[in-house]
Amino acid sequence: MHALLASVSTVNLQTPMDWFLAILSIVLIDIVLAGDNAVVIALAVRRLEKKERLWGIIIGSGMAVVLRVGLTFVATQILAINYIKLVGGLLILWIAVKLLLDNTGEKESKGEAKNLWQAVWFITVADITMSLDNVLAVAGASKGSFGLLLFGLGLSIPLVVFTSNLLAKLMDRYAAIIYVGSAMLGKVAGDMIMTDRLITELFHPEPWLIHSVEGMLALGVILVALGLRRGQRKQPAE
Repeated sequence: MHALLASVSTVNLQTPMDWFLAILSIVLIDIVLAGDNAVVIALAVRRLEKKERLWGIIIGSGMAVVLRVGLTFVATQILAINYIKLVGGLLILWIAVKLLLDNTGEKESKGEAKNLWQAVWFITVADITMSLDNVLAVAGASKGSFGLLLFGLGLSIPLVVFTSNLLAKLMDRYAAIIYVGSAMLGKVAGDMIMTDRLITELFHPEPWLIHSVEGMLALGVILVALGLRRGQRKQPAE
């Protein structure tokens, strides 16, 4: 753990201002990075009963944060391995399509979307997949302080819980948010794929190409989900 922190930053926190700026940086990072994770959680728990929704958010967020602490030990090494972010991006694409299908089906369907533990599984896998860069960002902002690192990871729990609960309620009222959220996950997947070490070393993609792929995958998630939904509706008639 300390080796990781030292490799990220060797700056010592010597004055109150250093501590203040480090804490402020961690808070801002958590606020910014909470958005993507909150979208996954909101989509995963939206079709749960209201009594189970909060438990899904709490359990999923808690498990993800515990695993993030473990990831911190090996974050720098993991990010350097070829295919890690590429495979993670493909996994996020699958989760985005699956969650969009689950959240745009018929209300009366009794599918997997109402299973608490499957929702927790989606939350945990997606959060951990997207959290490699997040962990490293918080570790860098902590400037070698293990206490600040734990503070940053702990702060992410209430932020994500509050944001995801709010998003889930908004999705109940405005279906368009479901599509926007799924498209956002597609964009995140595009960024992960295009910034994988293997891709960057082989193709050296320019920023415009990275953004183009992000946009195409964001739209692709919606189109694939709509296509699969149409196929599902035609099956009974065949």
